[in-house]
Formats: sequence, C-alpha cells, structure tokens
Amino acid sequence: MFKKKKTEISAAPETTVSAEAVFEPTPDLFVKLDESSKNAEKIAYESKTYFKDAWGRFKKNKMAMTGLIFLIVMILMCIFVPIFSSYTYDGQDLSAISQSSSLAHPMGTDYLGRDLLVRVMMGGRISLVVGFAAAAISMCFGVTYGGIAGYFGGKVDMVMMRIVDAMYSIPDMLYIILITVVLQPSMGSILLGICISSWMGMARQVRAQVMTLKEQEFSLAAFVLGASKKRILFKHLIINSMGPIIVSVTLLVPSAIFNEAFLGFLGIGVPAPNASWGTLANDAKRFMTTAPMQVIWPTLAICLTMLALNFIGDGLGDALDPKKK
Repeated sequence: MFKKKKTEISAAPETTVSAEAVFEPTPDLFVKLDESSKNAEKIAYESKTYFKDAWGRFKKNKMAMTGLIFLIVMILMCIFVPIFSSYTYDGQDLSAISQSSSLAHPMGTDYLGRDLLVRVMMGGRISLVVGFAAAAISMCFGVTYGGIAGYFGGKVDMVMMRIVDAMYSIPDMLYIILITVVLQPSMGSILLGICISSWMGMARQVRAQVMTLKEQEFSLAAFVLGASKKRILFKHLIINSMGPIIVSVTLLVPSAIFNEAFLGFLGIGVPAPNASWGTLANDAKRFMTTAPMQVIWPTLAICLTMLALNFIGDGLGDALDPKKK
C-alpha cells in the first residue's frame, strides 16, 4: 500500500590537496609583533610592595595624616625653637614675671620671667625622647621575648609567660615610681621604669602572632629546606608580624609620654633646671588661678601630641591590615 521512497545520497567529489598548499607559509603568519601588541590583553597596573601599598592607604586617612603632620611640626619646633630663639630655657628676667602672651613672648613667661615657648619646646625634647626611646626599647625586648616563647612553646613558653603573668600582677605605675625613687629622679631612671613595665604587652602580642604563623606553610617550608630556628624566627615569623608590632609601638609612645608627664606632675620627674611637659605643669599648678596659661600650654602640648599619636596608630592599623584593602 505504501511504497518506500528510495533516496540517493551522492558522495561529494573528491578533492586533492597538495602538500605544498598545506605547508606553504602565508606572509602574515610569521610577522613579529611589537611590544604593545603583546601586552594588549593585560591590565596595566603599578607593582607595589607591601609597605608602599600601606603608605598609599595611610595617606587616604585624613585624621592619620593630620596627626602625622602635627607630630612632624612639633618635633621640628622642639629642635629648632630653642636654637634660634633669643631666650634660653633657664634665663630669668625678674622684670617680666608671669606676663601674658605678647610678640616678645608668644606663650608668655613663668613665675621667674622665663620664656614659656622655649621652655615648652625644651620640655617637648625630653618628653618625646622618653616616649620614642621607651617604645623602641620595649619593642626590641618584647618582640625577642615573645618570639622565643611562641616559637619554642612547651615548657619554655610556660616558664616565660608565667614570669610575665607575675609581673603583670603589679601595677605599672608602681614599677615606675619605685625605680625612679630608688635610683634618684633622672631621665635614665624614668626611662628604665617605663621600659620595665611596658614590654610585657608587646611580648604577649608577638607570642600569639608567632604561634599562629609557625604552623603555616611558608614556615614549614623554610624548616624543610634547612633554615635554622633563629632564621625562621627572625626572618620569617617576626617579619610577617611587623604590621601589628608597628601599630603597638605607635600606641606605646603616647603611653610613655603620659607616664613621664605624670611623674613630673608628682614632682619626681627630671631634675631642674631641665623640665619636661609634666614638670612644667607641676611647677605652674600653684599659679592656676592667677596665671592659668602657665599650666594650659604644657598640658595642651601633652594632649595634642597624644591625640596625634593615637590618630597615627589607628591609621597604621587600617593601612597595615591586608583584610582592609
């Protein structure tokens, strides 16, 4: 009933291709590309190191940059104002006692007729030197102590950290006052007292960082390749902990400045005729009602410097944190 329809499929005609046609080079196939054509598909970007990238992010923080600029200006004033001023920090002028601000004395004079601007800047030298020196010494000792405890672990870590816990049980200010009184008030005794009490927090932080990093692949790879324990600790683990360490050091500076100023206000600071910001405020507190500016100027210098350092510390914390890129 139904008839199958027969379909014929005709084969395509065979074509012959010669070997010369296949391998014959075309003129455009082997043309050498220039450098711009080679990199056309790449995204152009500037290669940055870790700290260069951190500096770029730090500059975007307006508060941190404001604090850095203020700190630089304060340091320069502390260096150059006493040098170029026509007054000396201990020169007395009994005819100009407790004067208010004027062109001759921008910050006025104290109860002995000494120029307050020069004395505040000289006091800034001592306060800033104590602050930065205490932070640097505490960093060196605390980083080494905490790094050793965290890397070796076990009984070494237990003994070293129990010593830190025992020292933590005594208030920091008690250390500073006892050492300053026993060794007599001086810049060296104040610095020693501040350093003894401030390295412990740094040691704890570095220990925690090292204990985390020593289990990661780069540390194990360095150990397998034959690196010594000293090299692994200082060249790999501590270097990779520098971000938090730098932030902690930045915050140690205002703490040391405050402790030194507190000792000066208690009357056990640097001896006369030298004066820090704390001793200047202590000397002028009895004239608070009659000449309040004598107290306000050194106090304002302390507050603004500590505020600037805290801004710098916060900015460094954000800039050095890779998670906040």
